[in-house]
Amino acid sequence: MVEARDLVKVFPSRKGDVRAVDGVSFSCQSGEIFGLLGPNGAGKTTTLRMLATILTPTSGSATVAGFDVRSQPDKVRESIGFLATETGLYDRFTARETLRFFGRINRLSDQEIARRSGELFEMLELTPLADRRVGTFSTGERQKLSLARALIHNPPVLILDEPTFGLDVMAARAVVDAIRMFKEQGRTIILSTHIMRIAEKLCGRIGILYRGKLHALGTLEELKSRFSAPDLEEAFFSAVEAKEPV
Repeated sequence: MVEARDLVKVFPSRKGDVRAVDGVSFSCQSGEIFGLLGPNGAGKTTTLRMLATILTPTSGSATVAGFDVRSQPDKVRESIGFLATETGLYDRFTARETLRFFGRINRLSDQEIARRSGELFEMLELTPLADRRVGTFSTGERQKLSLARALIHNPPVLILDEPTFGLDVMAARAVVDAIRMFKEQGRTIILSTHIMRIAEKLCGRIGILYRGKLHALGTLEELKSRFSAPDLEEAFFSAVEAKEPV
């Protein structure tokens, strides 16, 4: 469903070009959760934004749901739900108005928006909040509404950038449970995180990204075996200390 091939993103700066992403390749199959694990500044967000067509790759290529991110960006956007660290919600809207607004952006009929909104409110336990203004929501409630916004057009692929960012333990657990539910529905999910336990709990395969390069790729057990590590944290540090990225 998603394939990245030698993705590179270079940003110009006064001190010279910065290679935020440097030759990253991976794939994510239908119904899989693939995680990009790395510290802040590793290139995770830049990679996801290229897949979501928000940024154009400097070089390399990627396809999402069979569509090329360069030549078919509109088709890619129709196929994805993208969750950024900034929720993109409007405080003056109610939750219901929020989904109506984003549903219309995705060219859904009002009847379809009403049906999908009801399903998503129930799925994410937001029904009691449907007619409350977003400005009164907690951080966790806003994040769940952001997930609903990303799903309103029923996309087969979800791209989630730090989905538990800034959440307390209870809200983070609710979001993790929701992501598991999305996987059970057969969606393809790519997420970025710097939290080891999130990667361990959710991801079928994990790519370790550091300083723009992919340093390791595999299942949790494969990574632990490769680096003779008792857990993902030790595997992570062994991977980033390796001289040769994958």
